[in-house]
Amino acid sequence: MTIKEAIIKVLEEQKTALSYLEVLEKIDEKKYIDWTNAKTPSDTVGAQLGHFIRQNDSRVKRVKGKKGFEYYSSKYENDLNLNAIIEDDVSNLKKSSENKTYQERHLHRLLSSYLKSQDIYSKTIFHEKSANSKDDHQKWIHPDMIGISFLNLKNKSSNALMKLINKADAFNLTSYEIKKEIKSDYELKKCFFQAVSNSSWSNYGYLVAFEISKNLIDEMERLNQSFGIGIIELRSNPYESKVLFISKYRELDFKTIDKLCEINNDFEKFINQTEILLSASEKYINASRKEFDGFCDVYFNTDSEVEKYCTENKIPWEDERNA
Repeated sequence: MTIKEAIIKVLEEQKTALSYLEVLEKIDEKKYIDWTNAKTPSDTVGAQLGHFIRQNDSRVKRVKGKKGFEYYSSKYENDLNLNAIIEDDVSNLKKSSENKTYQERHLHRLLSSYLKSQDIYSKTIFHEKSANSKDDHQKWIHPDMIGISFLNLKNKSSNALMKLINKADAFNLTSYEIKKEIKSDYELKKCFFQAVSNSSWSNYGYLVAFEISKNLIDEMERLNQSFGIGIIELRSNPYESKVLFISKYRELDFKTIDKLCEINNDFEKFINQTEILLSASEKYINASRKEFDGFCDVYFNTDSEVEKYCTENKIPWEDERNA
């Protein structure tokens, strides 16, 4: 029996909504799967359940309850009191609404996971590690996060030629300014021009926010067209994040890059790791890429990791944000 078959069988047998851990518990009780060679069965089950949902598999559905996402067989949807599950979650949400204390830094892992899904490596830049870090003006110099995407041509010879002629053509650097929320025109202007200042060195610049007022869309579009900074709406499920406005390309400003390298060790290490990867011979490219990936920010591998992280850090899910 495959893991997919075991999950469907459990949901059909239980005829109720279960969390991914409860699904795993029932699989173990019935001994449907031998996990001897599995390192993290819970992550495997969570990932497969998430796959059902992302692929719009009609056999499995889910609802957000007090235990997180709860999954059920669509065969018994009409027999379940789904409203009670949702109401329990809303009740818990209201009780804990005063404790919504997620920090801006908690959003970095969501963004890094979204970027990795777009083949972009990213690294948080800790401005407090910079020289003169107590200077409040530093926030107008440092990006919150930097990202790099590599142009990988299919042919080895053409890749080598491109790097030989101009390494700068082999990658793009992007700056990200991250905010918890943008709810007013004043907040938009303040955050947007901070992003303009902090991204002057990069090929692309983005303002990223977790909560954005829809009333500001027209003004965002105007600012984007005038200054070229893109805008990303970050979601608690990072893979559902949206690029609202695309950033405009510009050449790298190496003087500012040099300044950032001088004052911030994280930034300098990122640039150094980039140079090592770009200079690596074909023999060592895989090892260099693995080292670079390990240096960059961590990202989620499964939906269950995302859910656990958001719950622990009080990051609201989509239905909570819209409540």
